[in-house]
Amino acid sequence: MAGRMPPVASGRVHLVVLLVLVVVAAGVAWWYFAPQSMPGWLAGAVPASPSLGPPMYKWRDDKGRLNVTDKPPSGRPYETVRYDPDTNVVPGAQPHD
Repeated sequence: MAGRMPPVASGRVHLVVLLVLVVVAAGVAWWYFAPQSMPGWLAGAVPASPSLGPPMYKWRDDKGRLNVTDKPPSGRPYETVRYDPDTNVVPGAQPHD
């Protein structure tokens, strides 16, 4: 009988393990399905979600115009952004009779 946990302690361990698994599963679901809603400090600490498209680079040219490119500009500040490829999709228009 040595080494066996009492039933109450064993139940508590199972509950803690279950709660940890639920929290981890919720975090993974948030990361995969809604990465754009994650706070910046958390989004920078985890890898980019595969549900997002490739990185894009947002920067301003010498005349102050906003540019978004797939390659970062050289010699000027820029911001790396990731867009959900399914966002801002306009459905096809249906002709009216």
